[in-house]
Amino acid sequence: MKMKSVKFLLLLSSLIVVVSYTATAAPPPTCPADVSSDCGSGEWEGDFFPGIPKIKYEGPTSKNPLAYKWYNAEEEILGKKMKDWLRFSIAFWHTFRGTGGDPFGAPTKTWPWEDGTNSLAMAKRRMRANFEFLDKLGLDRWCFHDRDIAPEGKTIEESNANLDEVVALAKELQGTRIRPLWGTAQLFFHPRYMHGAATSPELGVYAYSAAQVKKAIEVTHYLGGENYVFWGGREGYQSLLNTDMERELNHMAHFFEAAVAYKKKIGFNGTLLIEPKPQEPTKHQYDWDAATSANFLRKYGLIGEFKLNIECNHATLSGHSCHHEIETARINGILGNIDANSGDPQVGWDTDQFMMDVGEATLVMLSVIKNGGLAPGGFNFDAKLRRESTDVEDIFIAHIAGMDTIARGLRNAAKLIEGGLLDELVRKRYASFDTELGAQIEAGKADFELLEKKTIQWGEPKVGSAKQELAEMIFQSAI
Repeated sequence: MKMKSVKFLLLLSSLIVVVSYTATAAPPPTCPADVSSDCGSGEWEGDFFPGIPKIKYEGPTSKNPLAYKWYNAEEEILGKKMKDWLRFSIAFWHTFRGTGGDPFGAPTKTWPWEDGTNSLAMAKRRMRANFEFLDKLGLDRWCFHDRDIAPEGKTIEESNANLDEVVALAKELQGTRIRPLWGTAQLFFHPRYMHGAATSPELGVYAYSAAQVKKAIEVTHYLGGENYVFWGGREGYQSLLNTDMERELNHMAHFFEAAVAYKKKIGFNGTLLIEPKPQEPTKHQYDWDAATSANFLRKYGLIGEFKLNIECNHATLSGHSCHHEIETARINGILGNIDANSGDPQVGWDTDQFMMDVGEATLVMLSVIKNGGLAPGGFNFDAKLRRESTDVEDIFIAHIAGMDTIARGLRNAAKLIEGGLLDELVRKRYASFDTELGAQIEAGKADFELLEKKTIQWGEPKVGSAKQELAEMIFQSAI
């Protein structure tokens, strides 16, 4: 009798192991196009991207559109791993909330996991898709606006409760490896912000935007965010005839001062970033470009509390190159982060395209290397698929291409620096200042009397060639 009992128990144990193994080994469900049943639940944990493998590095000769050709995360360039130079981040708003709609046309994208609502369940489903996307790209950073990830409620209390619920899920999905590069509050879409947020002439709007930013800083801190961004799309004017610009600038400065005080109060050590943009949607936005923003920060004593988030498409809208804006921020000691995108010169608005120009990426990386990197900032893809790109696969292809372009720019910039020819050309151009008098001038110790005496002694100065074509030849040879 005892032997039969033992045999029965062994058979039962075997069956339990088999059943357990089968349940564990079963592939996750895929998301049907009609978002039915299980997929319709916010708790669904299946494969949002069936058929898309984890993206691997295959090198420049690869023809696989779902592979990295230039971005090799662990490879060392100039003593630092590529992933540490670049610190890539996925932008939730374009990647998961972009619809393909524009001022002249309806949305063109309906992803399989979307159900057409802005419910909490839908918000949670998008968040799960976000982390699966990060995992398949091999990235560990993302960034968000508060209203992108959670629906706005009828009251600020309801909005905060919605945000808390989605952020709790994000915290769980992040684990210990993933964190936000930055978070921010969306202070431009809702009609209440039509005159601005921190610069609104309505005190109630100023207070409401402060409450919204307070909450956004809190959740960014809770998720382990490394930075917090302010983008003032409505902080400016349409006409000076009805605007007290001085008063609005003072209000904005006090708003930033309060943000600094609150981040310190709650122990948030992330960097506060201002993102310059000249216009669109407002005719004139107060953070016009890097130089204007630096001047604002200095005037109000905030230069040590903020850095800049430079967006390449915003740079071109302000009449500058991305390289110029990054260099301006760098030499002022306020380069904090880069929104990696580009515009189309034939369109003339903020098209937010993925950066695909290797030459531009090389110039950008020359400045980033001179800056010693961007940490705790990085590169986030504030870029969206073209309206006509509607396959789920296109989301991956766009990010892979953008990452490869910037990685190739890093490789090229390292080549230029290691070759030394460009640096030597620049050094020779300023060689006359590498003298005793040059040192006096650069130390601020050469007065006009001394300089006049030298001019009389030397006579007409000789002016050398700038060697611009040679500089461009050296640059082009690296890309």
